[in-house]
Amino acid sequence: MDPYSLKKLNKERQARRAAVLLTDIGDGRDRVIKEGDPVAGALGEAVKRAFLSGKSTIIEVDGRSFFLNVHVPPPRLVVIGAVHISQALAPMARLSGYDVEIIDPRTAFATPGRFPDVKLFAEWPQDALEKRPLDPYTAVAVVTHDPKIDDQALERALKAGCFYIGALGSRKTHAKRVERLAAMGFGTDEIALIHSPIGLDIGAASPAEIAVAVMADVIKTFRTRGLQATRHLEKTA
Repeated sequence: MDPYSLKKLNKERQARRAAVLLTDIGDGRDRVIKEGDPVAGALGEAVKRAFLSGKSTIIEVDGRSFFLNVHVPPPRLVVIGAVHISQALAPMARLSGYDVEIIDPRTAFATPGRFPDVKLFAEWPQDALEKRPLDPYTAVAVVTHDPKIDDQALERALKAGCFYIGALGSRKTHAKRVERLAAMGFGTDEIALIHSPIGLDIGAASPAEIAVAVMADVIKTFRTRGLQATRHLEKTA
């Protein structure tokens, strides 16, 4: 590997940004492609698929063979609210390969007894996320129903470009949330990125069922990012 390519690749990995090390098997030359870099033609389509799958592969384009060594940050789920939904959601997310963090300043809820073996932070979101910033490979599920807590997290999630942002609440609750976010300076297109009501529409009623809906929505959004708009237009219509 070219030392320059190695340095560039390590820089991307340390910053939790996805990159592909593209190596021409014929002559051994390599280069680093960051997610979002323009790559034309069939090679570009193959690179896009590799980013979505997260799997390294060998491809053939125009009679040449290439090895795509894919480096995608492990997806992370940050749950705002140490509630019953979170108790069911955390183990589901971990089984799905997600790093999980739960943030809730309410110390009566954010206890190790209720959330064993989970990264738990009994802090306000703005404090917790200042130390552990959000990024495009992070999903945020906001489930406290308390604007003083939820809005802080939503503000940071929108600014960070998180691949999934979901918020619990009825349409009436979300309408008020939209007004508050607009007052913060967010535009209509930005606010429309929020999945609310949170999760896929499977008729979920219990906390465990809602957790299933949320995790399914997170996975779907992660695996289709870049292929379709992340807005749920039917939910915001």
